[in-house]
Amino acid sequence: MNDSIERILFTEEEIKEATAKVASEISRDYKDAEGTTVLLCILKGSLVFCSDLMRKLDFPTELEFMKVSSYGSGTISSGQLNITLDISRKDLSDINIIIVEDIIDTGITLSRIHDMLVKRGAKSVKTVALLNNPARRGTPYEPDYSGLFMPNEFVVGYGLDYNEKFRDLPYIGVLKPEIYKR
Repeated sequence: MNDSIERILFTEEEIKEATAKVASEISRDYKDAEGTTVLLCILKGSLVFCSDLMRKLDFPTELEFMKVSSYGSGTISSGQLNITLDISRKDLSDINIIIVEDIIDTGITLSRIHDMLVKRGAKSVKTVALLNNPARRGTPYEPDYSGLFMPNEFVVGYGLDYNEKFRDLPYIGVLKPEIYKR
């Protein structure tokens, strides 16, 4: 275990099981969907989860990326949605979008992306989050699919970072407070 990690919250095996569970739910709901289904991976944190998820789906999908942030450097959301890489498709009328997010905390970022894609004319928009932290919800928005429910702690690993570090950990761990409270 990394010296900066207080404890492991979710093991590699628990993450695999949660990913398989949501993949099964999504496959059930989208297997016969009309139109093209696109996984919209929210960079950078969701990349690992999105990669594992798409390989477990039992229907064809396409892949798109967005890079958005509501965090600066640190642990508190600014509430502002900054889009630095937008989805490349202009016509979304025949596209079923599944937004793939690593974690939903306040829900503000995910709800704004969802509403933006609906306004742009997507056929449908649903969301999947590996981690769901309802204790921090600042809006009534809930993802359509959730892998793991978590306590209100600062976590890293499996794509999640603190100032670009710890994404490569194969588990999700609670970061020691002395690391992010410096």
